[in-house]
Order: sequence, then C-alpha cells, then structure tokens
Amino acid sequence: MFAFLFLAVMCASCLAKPVAEYYSFSVPVGSGSGTAFSSTGDGRITGIRIWEISSAYITGIQLRYGYIWSELLGRQHGEELQIDLHDGEAIIQISGKYYVANYIYQVAFVTNRGRSLTAGQPTQTSFNFYPTHPDTELRMLSGRFNGHGITSLGAHWGMVYMEQGNGNTTQA
Repeated sequence: MFAFLFLAVMCASCLAKPVAEYYSFSVPVGSGSGTAFSSTGDGRITGIRIWEISSAYITGIQLRYGYIWSELLGRQHGEELQIDLHDGEAIIQISGKYYVANYIYQVAFVTNRGRSLTAGQPTQTSFNFYPTHPDTELRMLSGRFNGHGITSLGAHWGMVYMEQGNGNTTQA
C-alpha cells in the first residue's frame, strides 16, 4: 500500500507543473520616459507592424493576435513595415539598438522559422531579448512612448494554449 501511495504522489507532482514557471520577462531597455503601454490580445501573435523614421528611430509597434490588431503602441509616423506569420510560426527573439537618453533606434523580431522583420537604424547600444524556457514565445510587449517615438521596450514570454483561440492554430 505504501509503495502505491508513494508512486501516486510522485506521479501527481510530475504532472502538476505550475503554468507560471513557463513565463519569463525581458527587462525593458531605453530611457523609460513618457506614457506606459502594453499590448493585449488573445491567442498567438500572428502579425507585427512597425513604424520607423528612416535612418532614425522606431515610432510605433502593433501586434496582431489571431485576426485582431492590438492597440497601437506609440504612433503611426514614418515608414510602415509588416510581417504576417505562418501557421505554427512564433516570435522567439527580439533584438535591436537603443539610446539610453531617448529612443529605441532599431528592432528585429525573429521567428522560430528563421524569418525576421527589422526596422530602424543600427546605431547605439545593443539589446537581445529571448524566452527563458523552451517552447515559449512572445506573448506581449510593454514599454513607454512619448509624442515622437518608443522610448522603452520590454518583452513577455510564455506558452500559448490552443483553447485560448487564435488564427494561427498549429503548435510551434
């Protein structure tokens, strides 16, 4: 009886892994001045739009969750660049450049299929965001913006559970 009880407890503890341990946070870079923002949406991120002032800095970012675009983070000013993700494709890395006194100058979103979207000017201090845990992906962005552009950027990583509903239904 004791052996059965011991085995049952051991198996239950192996299966009852808390979901929260699969989440991680990439600490924001940049000056942190201006109005705070965070993206919101249900399901997997399926697209990204970035606005940039040519040879300068990032003015705005927008994420699409399933078929619905999130609220604009920053402003629509300058050239717009966009990537639409394929089924099963997810953002697994964000890198770029920032100037501590003002703006995010460059941002590059990289997918698990090796595709990327890069915008901005490759100048100033480098940053590189990626999830702590395997099989996790970008879930949301947070940071700050002022009247001109994005001044701070951080990333939140986690698992997407398919019952959350989204337009990108294949597991990554």
